[in-house]
Amino acid sequence: MSEQETTAAPQTANARSEGGASQGGFSRGGGRGDRRPAGGPGGRDSGRKFFRRKKVCKFCVEKIDAINYKDVRLLAQFVAERGKIVPRRLTGVCTPHQRRLSAAIKQARNIALLPFAARY
Repeated sequence: MSEQETTAAPQTANARSEGGASQGGFSRGGGRGDRRPAGGPGGRDSGRKFFRRKKVCKFCVEKIDAINYKDVRLLAQFVAERGKIVPRRLTGVCTPHQRRLSAAIKQARNIALLPFAARY
């Protein structure tokens, strides 16, 4: 019996040290380790079907220095359907141009060239 107890003690210690992270809710995989199958859609290891191009700033590429609040066609491209300003991460516009763009959109809204909200 004493031999079994001594062999069982290291196993429980190892089980505690290995399983402690998963039992406490803190795991390395961000909590998603066992929930998703490895080959499922959207996983990192699944084969990459689409190559996402890096978004480039339209204003930098076309060398547009001044963003005019009267250019409604240009500004409307950066306003969502509901009237919200589309964020940088979606449009690919660089930070300085996004600041100028949002200021121009706000000016255009104030003089009723662009709507503040969507029409219902």
